[in-house]
Amino acid sequence: MNRHQFEAIINAIDEPAILLNRDYQIVAANQRYMEHYSERPKGRKCYEVSHGYEVPCDLAGEHCPLRQSLESKERERVLHIHNTQFGKEHVDVELTPVTDEDTGEIEYFVEVMTTVVPAASDNKNMLGYSPAFNQMLDLLNRAAPSQISVLLLGESGTGKELAAQYLHEHSLRSHKPFVTVECSGLSEHLFESELFGHEKGAFTGAINRKPGLVDAAHGGTLFLDEVGDIPMSMQVKLLRLIETGTYRAVGSVVEKQADFRLVCATHQNIHAMIDQGRFRQDLYFRISPYPVTLPPLRKRSGDVELIAQAMLDTIAPDRKLRLSKAAKHWLNHHPFEGNIRELRNLMERASLLCDGNNIEVRHLSEKRPHTSDKALELIPLQQHEQAYLRQIQSSFRGDNKALAQALGISERTLYRKLKQLDS
Repeated sequence: MNRHQFEAIINAIDEPAILLNRDYQIVAANQRYMEHYSERPKGRKCYEVSHGYEVPCDLAGEHCPLRQSLESKERERVLHIHNTQFGKEHVDVELTPVTDEDTGEIEYFVEVMTTVVPAASDNKNMLGYSPAFNQMLDLLNRAAPSQISVLLLGESGTGKELAAQYLHEHSLRSHKPFVTVECSGLSEHLFESELFGHEKGAFTGAINRKPGLVDAAHGGTLFLDEVGDIPMSMQVKLLRLIETGTYRAVGSVVEKQADFRLVCATHQNIHAMIDQGRFRQDLYFRISPYPVTLPPLRKRSGDVELIAQAMLDTIAPDRKLRLSKAAKHWLNHHPFEGNIRELRNLMERASLLCDGNNIEVRHLSEKRPHTSDKALELIPLQQHEQAYLRQIQSSFRGDNKALAQALGISERTLYRKLKQLDS
């Protein structure tokens, strides 16, 4: 097959697609690519058009599918952030090598680009360009089209429900319901009734038949938020539901067939709960074939400003609120123990305190009134130390060795203390 035949193939692809040679040079591009990236891409390097780089992606600190394909001789796939004519976008890049019929050597590559998160995203979408966020999004994007159960892990406030919604919206079940079960605070009786429903007269107060959330999620996605809070007595019934795909409403003898994709989330350490006998190991294996950890906001360098501005645009759409340079600096060095939830609280408060258009530090920082020593709240020293380390870790520009010297401790001690922050 010659180059012109490959040009005809990429022109038949609905997504932006290009034909590359071994030197990263764009040999041909379809109309969708030229509309999305560049009107005259031929002869230019792929990394120049997509990233504005002067060197290939692997030399700029990113994964390069072309380089990986040259080594593996197979199709490669990676999630990249591309510069498009509409702005920065998260793009799923799939690159297929094309070998010469005579020599068997790779001669060309067909690269197809599918937009995962478009440039014109609103605040309902997941936002971020940091390496930690991009890695997490890549994992979600790979799992979304399948039926695999996903377990979302991470600190409270990191956006696990948004991640669950992303999985649903990018799945084959996106046209069906997305149903959330808030597991926290539900007693054994309430959990079973909420999940499976109940028949009229099944218990005192059941004056009518009530369908459960498994019914409501039929054909769609069932999201169990804070799955670690499910009572032990109910875990065996959830396990049976997952294993058999069947269930019975409270007070019913009729077995029903379930049809949903399961996504679970928790901020708790499930492995520790298993060791303590508070969570069934067999249930854990059923809900966690594909675990995804959401990074805390303090690990997402550069994303805070982007998310904060998007929140302001949503909170006060009729005002042109903008973050000042000082406010951006303050946000970038704030530890955010409450993660995205804490950031949203700050933005809502700042929008009310700000009378103009510029959000300043004084609108963000909550100044507490002076109190006497007798009125000081007693807080464990370890908690003080951890809060201080989080703040220092996010603002210190040197390596761990230099930080340990500045704190007057050994590098080994510092490593142990930093490890405790993420445990």
